[in-house]
Amino acid sequence: MRTGSPTKPHPHDDAPDTAGAFARLARLPEGPERKMLRDELVEAWLPMAERIAVRFRGRGEALEDLYQVAALGLVKAVDHYDPARGNAFEAYAVPTVTGEIKRHFRDHMWTLHVPRRVQDLRNRVRYAVRELAQTTPGRAPTVPEIAAYARLTEDEVRTGMEALECFSALSLEAEMPGTDGYALGEAVGGPDPAFDTVVDRVAVRPCLEALPERERLILYLRFFRGMTQSTIAEQLGISQMHVSRLLSSCFAHLREELLAEAG
Repeated sequence: MRTGSPTKPHPHDDAPDTAGAFARLARLPEGPERKMLRDELVEAWLPMAERIAVRFRGRGEALEDLYQVAALGLVKAVDHYDPARGNAFEAYAVPTVTGEIKRHFRDHMWTLHVPRRVQDLRNRVRYAVRELAQTTPGRAPTVPEIAAYARLTEDEVRTGMEALECFSALSLEAEMPGTDGYALGEAVGGPDPAFDTVVDRVAVRPCLEALPERERLILYLRFFRGMTQSTIAEQLGISQMHVSRLLSSCFAHLREELLAEAG
């Protein structure tokens, strides 16, 4: 389409010469004539939008879907371009189309790595649902219908449908469904201090087993039965001072053993 001469050189050799058409579009009121010219401009620049889409090929999204997203970005560029600013249309359209594609990846693609097979099932199921929706107005296509159209098993269809809901990860600040402002992060557990106790007990057990029987009994009575040194002394028939010295000796011995193992 040749409707005018550009005010500035185009960076692409095959860029259509549409400066005059955009100037006329800006002057036309809403109506059939304006809509027809708008559609002609979108069609003229569609090859450029598709070239931009091809740059994002191989990132887990079907090229046909990327073309559609790029076309949507192109329509937005045509609708919002202001030729009065003096810039060539593609200088405005390229970042607009690119931004639309990047936004699509941000909002509709995977946050986490998933197997290529699952991504393929998701794409085939989504395409089948979109096509079948035209022949089943008023209702969603069933799993058997999708399976027959996409040539998949029903289990594969269910996997693809589940994948459609798993593009992005929720923020820990997101509110959990069915709660009154309860954030997802509040349901995430923290480190359990009891784990440290378990580790310590496993580490010290061989050292305890190597102690003389009387020392093991004193430690048991003191720390597992909660008895005082005086009560232990009375039960064993020794002085409280002797119990204290035995405990200190046990502690020193266990500390040396554990530090030696750690080193």
